[in-house]
Amino acid sequence: MARQTAKEKHTALYCRLSKDDGNLGESSSIQSQKEMLTRYARDHGFQNITYYVDDGYSGTNFNRPDFQRLIADIENGEISILITKDLSRLGRNYLETGVYLEIFFPEHEVRFIAINDGVDSDESESVDFTPFRNIINELYAKDTSKKTKSAKRARVMSGMFVGSSAPYGYMKDPDDRHRLIIDERYAPVVRKIFDLAKEGMGAAKISNYLNSQHILRPAIVNENNFDRFFDGEDDEKRYYWHSTTVRGILRNPIYAGHLVMDKRPTLSFKSKKRLRVLPENYTIIPNTHEPLVDPEDFEVIQRMITSRRLAPREDRMTNIFAGLIKCADCGKSLILTRTHRSPKGREPLDLYIYMCNNYRTSGRKECSMHWLEARDLYEAVLTDIRKHAQEAFNDDNGMADRLINQLGADKRSQDKAVKKELSSKRSRLAEVDRLFAKLYEDMANDRITERNYQMMCHKYEAEQAELQVRINEIESQMDEKAEKSDNIQRYTHLIREYAGIKELDAALLNRLIEKITASEPKEVNGEKVQEIKIYYKFIGNIS
Repeated sequence: MARQTAKEKHTALYCRLSKDDGNLGESSSIQSQKEMLTRYARDHGFQNITYYVDDGYSGTNFNRPDFQRLIADIENGEISILITKDLSRLGRNYLETGVYLEIFFPEHEVRFIAINDGVDSDESESVDFTPFRNIINELYAKDTSKKTKSAKRARVMSGMFVGSSAPYGYMKDPDDRHRLIIDERYAPVVRKIFDLAKEGMGAAKISNYLNSQHILRPAIVNENNFDRFFDGEDDEKRYYWHSTTVRGILRNPIYAGHLVMDKRPTLSFKSKKRLRVLPENYTIIPNTHEPLVDPEDFEVIQRMITSRRLAPREDRMTNIFAGLIKCADCGKSLILTRTHRSPKGREPLDLYIYMCNNYRTSGRKECSMHWLEARDLYEAVLTDIRKHAQEAFNDDNGMADRLINQLGADKRSQDKAVKKELSSKRSRLAEVDRLFAKLYEDMANDRITERNYQMMCHKYEAEQAELQVRINEIESQMDEKAEKSDNIQRYTHLIREYAGIKELDAALLNRLIEKITASEPKEVNGEKVQEIKIYYKFIGNIS
């Protein structure tokens, strides 16, 4: 029997089980690990046993509560022997696992034993293949991550709901937790939200209505948050609906009976940083459950969110520019406002102006008014569309060639800079990968301290994640630019249909235009001068 080298110290028995290990069965459960380690310690005469257990924590990082407690006890000189079921229980990141096995444990005179892998740091022969086992464990973790994501994706694509809690207005079917059914306790509130939106109410007005009705907000009724919010929560905050919450409900395809995927994918199995994905790139799985709102109504409301119309009235202007006209300085929308002019002898178009919503709500500390006559905006846009439409009608191929040359010349230097940045980011990422490997070698050969290693390790991991995100962004931008020529052809074929138009409407504007920006008016030689830029679909702003 092996002899305990320091009876006044403890024998640490470390158990770990992650959610991804759940399919390994009873043999890997925390209880079975404890029994195995206890039996091994007893059979080999190891005394003063202390258990350290991390249940539900991944082995790809070492920020686990009981593992950190174990490390602190080792640093305090309280541990002489550490036993795990196998190397993967200690960790699946081969670089950091190697540092603990080859440097940290020896420096603190801790004997490490991995039972199933036959590793015992007192027997040098048994640790020769340990680095290879660590690499295999990390590859296993990476493979598990891929399989988990793939399995989750397959479940969602087949119509199964895999969220931790059901969205507001739904509940999980008691007989099938992967199926959503309508929760009639809160479904009427969701239906009311969509009804109000269909009537023309914006998210802010809807949230004000809900607040006046004293309705519990979604975060409170969520099964996972109920107790937490009621514990010390200001009573009135339980009933406070923010416009962002309402907008999130109105934008969520789940209420039209569809599931959504790929909204915030992770960067890699080692990084929990999530990428932002444009809504048009979401994966929609249609008709997976009973809708709370009619799918056609849902689509109408999506269009109304960016182009809401006021109810018709003899002296009221239809806001055909809603969702399109923006402040050139702060980027916020310009809102339609009625003036105090007399309606006699005037059309509704002459009774309204646009002003910056940021200015209206927060004053000059946020932006300026950006006063713009509704008539001036209407005439400027109509004239510009007529001009380009007639040009395309007369010679759409010639117009396309001119736009390709014009837009290409405008962006040539920018494209060169983007390509240069991409090359630089890729080179730096490869260099950081090499530095990571060298850092481990320096640590193993005592050329740097453990503290410096840990500090540099975290620094390089953060830089790797940032570099990869930026590389993905640049590659995405370059893919978009590769479609520029096709987009110009699409634009010319689209706008030529409007040669000779007499008036504007919301459908025409939303089909042709991405956005319109208006600058702050300036006085030049006694006249008001205001720049209005029109950004057309597919190509953006053109002169």
